[in-house]
Amino acid sequence: MREYDRYTDLPRRRRRRFDDDEPVHRHRPPAATEPAGSTDLGELDGRAGSDIDGPPTGDRWSTWTGAAHGPRPRPRWVVTEHAAVDTELGVLKTGKEADVHLLERAVPGTDRRVLLAAKRYRTAEHRMFHRDAGYTEGRRVRRSRETRAMARRTTFGRDLLAGQWAAAEFAALSRLWADGVAVPYPVQLDGTELLLEFVGSPDGTAAPRLAQLRPDPDELADLWLQLGDALCGLARHGLAHGDLSAYNLLVHSQGNGRSRLVLIDLPQVVDVVGNPQGPAFLARDVARVAEWFTARGMPREIGDALLAATAAELRIPTTALGRTTSQR
Repeated sequence: MREYDRYTDLPRRRRRRFDDDEPVHRHRPPAATEPAGSTDLGELDGRAGSDIDGPPTGDRWSTWTGAAHGPRPRPRWVVTEHAAVDTELGVLKTGKEADVHLLERAVPGTDRRVLLAAKRYRTAEHRMFHRDAGYTEGRRVRRSRETRAMARRTTFGRDLLAGQWAAAEFAALSRLWADGVAVPYPVQLDGTELLLEFVGSPDGTAAPRLAQLRPDPDELADLWLQLGDALCGLARHGLAHGDLSAYNLLVHSQGNGRSRLVLIDLPQVVDVVGNPQGPAFLARDVARVAEWFTARGMPREIGDALLAATAAELRIPTTALGRTTSQR
């Protein structure tokens, strides 16, 4: 017997595969040769041709995980379950800087569901932050490069500004809601999308704006008192709305013959002390809303009284806030 014949019956040793070798599957035919009629995994749940990573219903999985959350204690209606699904229901409002959409967040198979207002700031090429210089004065970012980009309104700078406005609104709403001021509850902030309490009826009908209403004298007086409480609440935190009018005040019927006044649209919220133009912004806010109320029968002196009340909360002299409509 020849020498090498003794080794022919021994088992063959497999070549050692290193970590960077491509695996070779010898017993499975390539995908192109799969027999006809083989099962497509995307068809198993009836969603062939769609994104199998998406939810079985709705438009997206809940974005709660990974987002910044509103203040505690949270209202019981806030849906925090990981299995929740978001469904787009339409547009509530379009604006120069952001659009507001109606969104339902629900847990499939349960009765856990809630309507939310999704405020989404526009992309850099579509936004028109044409009046932001005065509002953002006094706001700071850590890097000088970012400050220069925002000042020059580059695409990167406008993206930073959108983030600043969304973050400023979320922070202000969180502080104010926790202090009992009449603002929507800020559910979460995810990038430049802000999810807020929907102020309206369960069928998705938004509460009307103050500008749309013609309240009787008793209701008018009650709404003015509520507005005074809200503006003094902002002043307690050293803030002014910055762009207040009858168009960003919602009147939500409580079903008991009384309505609740709610302040909305606070991305341009102003630090009255830190911003050199802060006192002027506050005086303008008071003058605008006082003019709307006095045009409907309330005394002209109400603006002066409210300005004095906010100045007292800020601990500054009334003269530092300028003049109201009744003083001009």
